[in-house]
Amino acid sequence: MRRVRAFFGGIHPNDNKQNTNSTPIKVLPAPAVVVVPLQQHAGREAKPLVAKGDDVLKGQLIAEAEGRISARVHSPVSGKVVAVEPRPSASGRPLTCVVIENDGEERWVEKEGHPDPVQLDAQTILQRIHGAGIVGMGGAGFPTAVKLAPPKEATIDYLLLNGCECEPYLTTDHRLMVEHAEEIVLGAKLMAKACGARKIIIGVEDNKPDAIAALREKAGAIEVAVLRTRYPQGGEKQLIQALTGREVPSGGLPFQAGCVVQNVGTAWAVAKALRDGEPLISRVVTVTGSAVAEPQNFLVPIGTPFKDLIEAAGGFAKTPGKVVAGGPMTGGAQFSLDVPVTKTIGGILAFAEGESTTPDSQPCIKCARCVDVCPANLLPLKLEAYGMNEQFDNAREYGALDCIECGCCTYICPSKRPLLHYIRFAKAEIIAREKRSS
Repeated sequence: MRRVRAFFGGIHPNDNKQNTNSTPIKVLPAPAVVVVPLQQHAGREAKPLVAKGDDVLKGQLIAEAEGRISARVHSPVSGKVVAVEPRPSASGRPLTCVVIENDGEERWVEKEGHPDPVQLDAQTILQRIHGAGIVGMGGAGFPTAVKLAPPKEATIDYLLLNGCECEPYLTTDHRLMVEHAEEIVLGAKLMAKACGARKIIIGVEDNKPDAIAALREKAGAIEVAVLRTRYPQGGEKQLIQALTGREVPSGGLPFQAGCVVQNVGTAWAVAKALRDGEPLISRVVTVTGSAVAEPQNFLVPIGTPFKDLIEAAGGFAKTPGKVVAGGPMTGGAQFSLDVPVTKTIGGILAFAEGESTTPDSQPCIKCARCVDVCPANLLPLKLEAYGMNEQFDNAREYGALDCIECGCCTYICPSKRPLLHYIRFAKAEIIAREKRSS
């Protein structure tokens, strides 16, 4: 297997993928009631098109994108709308949700697929991706159609598909690559045509040999590049550097390096949308962790409560001390298991009480380990100090906005300092101030 260059920095945490990386994806039936948030994406909340009492079909558009940076939302079941109201979400804040009572009849809206969607023109592909409500499924949730339409003056040399799945515990992308390689390759071809990319490269870490083999069997002329396992290999800028040797300028976007980066899960969703006419109404979620009885990978309808997935995985084998939505490095701890799965949640991790304690931080010993591992070439110890002391202008000058929030600095710190916490705080304040002054 050919290995390519790596990016600067990064860490090698124990990946803890062994409990689910060989576990086939299991289809989980829709619950009696689904709670579908209208903001499952970057940008503005979608505008509801239904009201309490309305009957809906599976796949029906229930919320329209509001503005350019937004995404459509569709019903994952057929049934009756029982509420359109704020409900708790995995983000920790209430979001407007369409609550639908599932009638169990699986009555689909009329689908508009195409037997050979690669024959469609670029504009039609973009329109159908937008129509299907597809967003980046690696966690960021940026509307895919917008990302595939860079400025006209940009020349896109590469479509890079991220199959790294570098976060510990998560194996959703791994299983998709093993079980749905054909759809992923089709989705890659469609997205490359949409953005005008001249070459497609799929990057996969070398701890997934079965996924690499499955993709290469279907890839044809598409390159499947093997990357050394290192976190955060799947970060956009890191993947671009590793696969092409190019660097995105500070404050810049991938198209400025001639690249568009998409997740393999997004490619799978694109293929399903254009070939089968199915909008993004379900996704694969890894349910694992030391407190989970039977770790699994589930294909679940959007809007399914976390508690249903935990129950389907055998419930809790140990008393949970913390439940996390997403990966352990970038995910968020949850206050309720009633929050729903969204388009961007790829994992639910439950850790036993002894594993979820927060260590007491000690004074910084100026060892510079955080500097050595920072993939954005920043000085995390400086940024933490500026955030802690509310010196936001200094934090801005030292590149706080270039932080990708991977958590490598906090992970490696021998003094267990909450570096990322204060860097996030500084970033949020800088962004808020710039919005107020604009």
